[in-house]
Amino acid sequence: MGIQLEPSVRLPSHCKGASLVESASFTRVAGRKETPLSFITRMSTLLFLAGFSLYVSPASQLQATQPSQGQSPKSQAESEEKKPAPIKVPDSYRIGIGDQLQVSVWHEHDLSLQVAVRPDGNITMPLLNDIYVVGQTPKELAALITEKLKPFVNEPQVTISVSSIQSRKVYLIGQVTRQGVFSLNERKTALELITEAGGLGPFAKSNSIYVLRVVDGKETRIPFHYKKVVDGREADVELLPGDKVVVP
Repeated sequence: MGIQLEPSVRLPSHCKGASLVESASFTRVAGRKETPLSFITRMSTLLFLAGFSLYVSPASQLQATQPSQGQSPKSQAESEEKKPAPIKVPDSYRIGIGDQLQVSVWHEHDLSLQVAVRPDGNITMPLLNDIYVVGQTPKELAALITEKLKPFVNEPQVTISVSSIQSRKVYLIGQVTRQGVFSLNERKTALELITEAGGLGPFAKSNSIYVLRVVDGKETRIPFHYKKVVDGREADVELLPGDKVVVP
């Protein structure tokens, strides 16, 4: 005799408010009516499986949308502006107005910053407010800031580097293609300055050029014979900050 199966459990379209009796019919197995106990057991199993499938599906979608642990987001350094590379300056270099400084405090990100020396000779730092820096070397300034930070930071380690030199300037005046103020970030001579400015003008007196320099508080003239320097018959004049090259 074959086994006749009538329609099994029918899950409701929604679970709320639906009773087990209304949502399913008894099943006849081998001509016998299914007992209520076995029916409830089978219903519990089906409901558990249905709930498990609903739980697993969102979890799988969430896992699919998340990046793998081996993939990291873009580094914050890419979104931040690139810091200027420090300039190599001699230990004797004195900080001046307009210079750009990089103040780095070890393990203190909020205290590490790029600052410009203001016309009053000060820079501003968190916790310390204004600090007068003009005339100090980078090492002297680092020592000063270290001492000022000790009440706030445990064993501070401070490094000062020069990012841009704006205080070292020379001036070109007279019969040249482009007069003006020029930065003296590196070694530069009078001939190099004139060349940088586009050369002499058509009415320039090349043998009457001179450099005005303040020595011991007094302004002195240093002659510069353009043609002799170009021909190699006379040494070029190395410029110092504040020099004025005058081309009559």
